[in-house]
Amino acid sequence: MKSRKLLSIGAALLALGGTAATGVMVHSAASATVAPNAKKAAREARAAQKALAAHKAAAAVAHAEQAVANDPQRGDYRTLLGQSYLLAGRFASAGQALRDALALNPEDGRAALNLALASIGTGDWGGARTLLHAHAARIPAADLGLATALAGDPNAALEILAPAVRAPDATARTRQNFALALALAGRWGEAKAVAAMDVAPDQLNARMLQWASFARPANAYDQVAAVLGVQAVQDAGQPVALALARQPDFAALTPTPTPVVSPEPEPQPEPIPVSEPVPVPVFKPVPVRMAKPKPVKPLPPKPAPITVASGPYVVQLGAFANAGVARDAWQKLSGRVAALRPLKPQGATVPSGAATIYRLSVGGFARNDADGLCRAVKTGGGSCFVRMAAGDAVASWYKPAGRIGIAAR
Repeated sequence: MKSRKLLSIGAALLALGGTAATGVMVHSAASATVAPNAKKAAREARAAQKALAAHKAAAAVAHAEQAVANDPQRGDYRTLLGQSYLLAGRFASAGQALRDALALNPEDGRAALNLALASIGTGDWGGARTLLHAHAARIPAADLGLATALAGDPNAALEILAPAVRAPDATARTRQNFALALALAGRWGEAKAVAAMDVAPDQLNARMLQWASFARPANAYDQVAAVLGVQAVQDAGQPVALALARQPDFAALTPTPTPVVSPEPEPQPEPIPVSEPVPVPVFKPVPVRMAKPKPVKPLPPKPAPITVASGPYVVQLGAFANAGVARDAWQKLSGRVAALRPLKPQGATVPSGAATIYRLSVGGFARNDADGLCRAVKTGGGSCFVRMAAGDAVASWYKPAGRIGIAAR
């Protein structure tokens, strides 16, 4: 059974609002002025909607890009473009298109929900949670709850989904989203009991095994891709020509520098060429003989002590072929990122298809501390994402500094 059917939320997210696959959506406030190519844009939008409903990602993207190009002030066309990028697994492009859609129509709950998913797919869990909270009143509880769980806060997701499950009109999809949120919160017994309400007994164990794998992603985009039933791809962003010029943070989103004029540009500091020394004159009118000072080797800065609250979150630093490769990666990364040095590396071997991978992480943090550490790792040139702990234990090859012994080989 495909993940889109098992996890149940995917199809609803792509058609939130009831019109995304069957007709032209509501005009945004910014579309009061009719574009010169409005008729062509409408034809392209209808073609994109048909392709989206048929899960033809490439066709949906091509038609939606044409719709936006011919009528760039239609917020609903940009929402359609963002949905098409999501179907194609292009999370960075989807984020750009959906931010433009919200700039044109801030009340579009469908755009907000899909933008939150795109943000999760690119590793911006904090931004996704903020967005979901701001638009909570415009997003159905079943979708809002599971999206909140995917954004790294399953406990808040349960608070959203519990009343929806008890409502008289609760559907199987709502109950399954609640069960999955329970699983992501580590409450597996309750998750299985709720899932059993709509899953056949001979399929229940398979569902739990699938969710167990789902709860241990190897990459930031894995869970969103599985929920939407898509394959994530490397994405350089949407075409520059489609950008909404008045979007304040567009310059930070485009893959290559583009001269974009903004009505209210933020002041940018001039670069300071600190890497080049001040030139010294070759000829001096009066030579002065001075004692040459002895070079003093600066002491390496001591990493600041890390004070973190304990919790169930870990920062995953990568997935490797085996423990030896992970150990080498840890040595290089902890050498560059001072915040990692006082911590103990963790490892876990997990199945990945026909083979296994070794996940490298540090953990036992509260969510905010895990997010802060991950930002420090990215600043130091590494890659990471935050997830719930799942089988992570101190790596067997870890040898604390100062201990005498033979390193594992």
